[in-house]
Amino acid sequence: MESFPYLNLSSSLSAIFALFFFFHLSLLTPCLATSPDPQSPSNTTTKFIRTSCGVTLYPKLCFKTLSAYASTIQTSPMELANAALCVSLKGAQSSSKKVMKISKGQGLSPREAGMIRDCIGNMQDSVDELQQSLMAMKDLQEAPDFRMKMSDIVTWVSAALTDEDTCMEGFEGHAMKGDVKRTIRRYIESVAQLTSNALALINKFLSAQGYQH
Repeated sequence: MESFPYLNLSSSLSAIFALFFFFHLSLLTPCLATSPDPQSPSNTTTKFIRTSCGVTLYPKLCFKTLSAYASTIQTSPMELANAALCVSLKGAQSSSKKVMKISKGQGLSPREAGMIRDCIGNMQDSVDELQQSLMAMKDLQEAPDFRMKMSDIVTWVSAALTDEDTCMEGFEGHAMKGDVKRTIRRYIESVAQLTSNALALINKFLSAQGYQH
């Protein structure tokens, strides 16, 4: 019988953890370069962001969340779309953690716990799809298959928005306590609005490149 070398379990677990950490770090790399800027943006950049946000369903939220990234955005439609995706991803990750915390609370009925688990699954899918979108945006300008990548990005962000809407729809009716339902819906609704804005800005960027999705 073939023998295998003995592997130290602790070392193996450490290596696996390190690979897992760097894998997720690589997924979030596009967001690391897009961080809030404490300096006041120029009038030109402020006007660009405000005007661009006019195509979204939630323009005030759009301007509020993206104006902090003005130094990165400048007047670039692509950087604007990238920043919007980062904001949406961070919101989805934060809301997913908050809903997860609620799921561990006391006093939930089996049905309520099941509804929350379904929502967490939807939100995890949303996070994955937004991460894929960001990775595709990372080297978009140098991509020879620009149109195909943009089509993938639109598909992923649309799917993320659908997952967020599905989570909210799961709490319709009277199957859950009002305070818990309202809290979860508030978390997810805020993310859905950010994702909706991101999708609108991505489509605006796509149109600026001469493509219609």
